[in-house]
Amino acid sequence: MKKVMFSLAVVLVLVALAGCSSSAGSPSGGTLTGQVWALTSLAGKAPIQDTGITIQFDSAGTVSGSSGCNQYSGTYTASGSSLTINTPLASTMMMCAQPVMVQESAYQAALATVKAYSVSGDKLTLYGPNNAEIASYKATSQDLAGTSWQVIGYNNGKQAVVSVMASTEMDIQFGKDGTVSGKSGCNTYNGAYTVTGSQIKIGPLASTMMACSDPAGIMEQEQQYLAALQTAATYQIEGNVLELRTSDGALAADFNKK
Repeated sequence: MKKVMFSLAVVLVLVALAGCSSSAGSPSGGTLTGQVWALTSLAGKAPIQDTGITIQFDSAGTVSGSSGCNQYSGTYTASGSSLTINTPLASTMMMCAQPVMVQESAYQAALATVKAYSVSGDKLTLYGPNNAEIASYKATSQDLAGTSWQVIGYNNGKQAVVSVMASTEMDIQFGKDGTVSGKSGCNTYNGAYTVTGSQIKIGPLASTMMACSDPAGIMEQEQQYLAALQTAATYQIEGNVLELRTSDGALAADFNKK
């Protein structure tokens, strides 16, 4: 606990210091909308591995994204290079590992201090007081077709997201022909998927019929994972992380790019 609290203090101090020092860059405006921006740096530090943090701005004045564990949304105003993210932001209420929650708190606190932005190519930079750099992002493609992913975790159907069991392998491939396939720990599976914007439908899925006993619980894991895939209603690619979420915003499964 002491180590986690120290990490939070360091991140918040870095954010505070950013408000008192000048950045080498400067706000220049640009096109905010039409992209999913994946966080690459917060107060000069890279985000925790396997936590996709993103931000999206739409033309109607809505801002939304993932803060590493939860989804957030709210409104923003932009004029020229000036940018204000109106807080507090609405957020889902999931709990993740303590370091991830610490990072999430620091990220949302940083968004409240944003005063300006610049877009250069595929890079978005947010600035605080005195044009100090707060956070930087990279535009990330949302095209699933032709991509392959390794499972990080999945919803077990008991209101919990659990990690893949040691010594088991689960993955997913999205074909360019609208088919999905992969390994589910013991068996292989396949089926169809459709994408409309950020909405996705996976299944029905078919699976081979092998029975495995080692490690204990592998068949239960397989059933829960395949069930979770078929609850997915939306998807988002956040850098090297893919998140599938249910219609009510709960995490169905998340993946690392292979």
